[in-house]
Amino acid sequence: MPMRSIYVSCDSYRFTAPEMMHHVPRIAVPPLFGNTWRGYPDLKRREHLAPIHHNNVIILHGILRLLIMRRIIYGCVLARLTQIVLAAEPSRPRGVGPDHAKFYKSTDLFTCISNPSIKLSPSQINDDYCDCPDGSDEPGTSACSSLSHLSPSYASDLSADNASRSMALPGFYCKNKGHQPSYVPFLSVNDGVCDYDLCCDGSDEWGHVGGLKCEDKCKEIGKEWRKNDEQRKKSLGVAGKKRRELVSEAGRLRKQVEDRIQTLETEIQGSVLKVKSLETALADAERQERGKVVRSSGQGSKLGSLIQAAKDRIEELRESLIEVRVQRDTGKARLAELEGILSTFKAEYNPNFNDEGVKRTVRSWEDYVARDRPAIGNDAQDRDLDEIAKPDSETGVIKWSDWEEGEESDVDVLYKIEEYLPVAVRGWVDQRLRDLRILLVENGIIAASTASGDESQTLTDARDALKAAQDGESSLRQELSGHKDDFAQDYGANDVFRALKGQCISKDSGEYNYELCWLERTTQKSKKGGSHTGMGNFARIDSITVDDDLPPDGKGLGSGVRVALRYENGQHCWNGPNRSTLVVLACAERDEIWKISEEEKCVYRMEVGTPAVCEVGGKGKDGIAKDEL
Repeated sequence: MPMRSIYVSCDSYRFTAPEMMHHVPRIAVPPLFGNTWRGYPDLKRREHLAPIHHNNVIILHGILRLLIMRRIIYGCVLARLTQIVLAAEPSRPRGVGPDHAKFYKSTDLFTCISNPSIKLSPSQINDDYCDCPDGSDEPGTSACSSLSHLSPSYASDLSADNASRSMALPGFYCKNKGHQPSYVPFLSVNDGVCDYDLCCDGSDEWGHVGGLKCEDKCKEIGKEWRKNDEQRKKSLGVAGKKRRELVSEAGRLRKQVEDRIQTLETEIQGSVLKVKSLETALADAERQERGKVVRSSGQGSKLGSLIQAAKDRIEELRESLIEVRVQRDTGKARLAELEGILSTFKAEYNPNFNDEGVKRTVRSWEDYVARDRPAIGNDAQDRDLDEIAKPDSETGVIKWSDWEEGEESDVDVLYKIEEYLPVAVRGWVDQRLRDLRILLVENGIIAASTASGDESQTLTDARDALKAAQDGESSLRQELSGHKDDFAQDYGANDVFRALKGQCISKDSGEYNYELCWLERTTQKSKKGGSHTGMGNFARIDSITVDDDLPPDGKGLGSGVRVALRYENGQHCWNGPNRSTLVVLACAERDEIWKISEEEKCVYRMEVGTPAVCEVGGKGKDGIAKDEL
């Protein structure tokens, strides 16, 4: 039974049922007559397959026709609706982008965008004459490219009060099919130059000035852009990972500072207690010193002279021992060197050489080696000598301070009368006598005790211990102040620059090398030698708004809010200000200086890429704006 063709007309479209068979799932149907399965390779006869009844086949064909008809009808309706929508939507004038298409829908009158009081005929749009003060009637020409807020009034806007003379449109709109749509400055429309970087489809040169025809290169440019964009996204992923690592490292360093602050505060508390204790000890020592009896200014007793002579003699012997050891060690080294020379001489000389002097020398060396020689020193003796050579103040064997107190006179004995009293009252009497002595000294009745103008060792030690404790406390407080300042300093979002502080990057630029040290300084180094020039010391983290084109390799600032580092008070510029540097940062896979410029005399600008600002913009620790790679 042959299948009949079903024709359906949808305007200029004509379909047949057999032609539509490939649009629906294919069903293998056996022939209506006969038992043969030839011609249907998808269905081979098998014993377990039951034959299909003839009526079922007819029903199947009918269902298939209905499905095909319904699909064809749906297609026609969709095509018709599309035509109606396209016919209802008027085409945009040349150079108008989708964002501003709503201003050009009317077919009766055109209203200037920024000056709604001015009405124009649609024929005045793109007539190469600027009728609107805001240039909105010339979206596809360069007639209004020279407009500004300083432009004179036009005849059409004399009746308008405060007419806006700033451009209402961002530029000539290029569709750039196959690439990214963009706007071209009106001044570049029909200027005889193919601006493929902005208008890759060449539609900005629709006038073919001078016979110029700009080919549509959006396919190639778009392909290359997408390739670079994919690479940028990949780099952005790597940069984001590196930033997370920097944030983690910054958190670790911040925790270290926090822990150190807590440790220092505890140490300072202990140091304060120690200083107070030593101040009390010094006050007691001074009171004891003032309470001593005035001693004779004579030369002292024989025992004191003997003790001093013994101390001097021991010190002299100690120094001599050290010198002798040095000479011994030098002699041992020279002897070992000579023995090595002779041993080598014996091993390498020629026995057949008939020189009696050489032979006699070799025999003498052999006899010298054969003799028993006592060892010159050993490790045990050296350790003993080291111990003997140490000063008495280190060994503690002899405490000279116990023997250096001056000999007491009879008057001293009288002042120590409490030693002859019972223990129960000795302390009370001693304290009262000392208080009396100090009272008499402080009121000038008796002189304070001195020993040839020197204070006692006890008082000196107490004063030195107090000074050392005070110096230690001062050092701890300075360190604590520095850590607190560091902890409170702005290191950017998530303290990320804490992980970079002190690290330096550089760039070779002509006859100079420029160096940036994060949060420290910027430097200019001449390749011809000489001193380095300081371009600024770190002052603060800031943010600025930039509006630059992003190059294909992504090494640029792009547009938006960017983190900036300000370096100020650099080396003074001759006949100018102190040097300063503004470092503007953008997201990059690694730290790299991209560009250096001198915006004005001794005022520099660096454009730097770093993963530290990826996914971050703005100022301080709360910046959350996105950045572009």
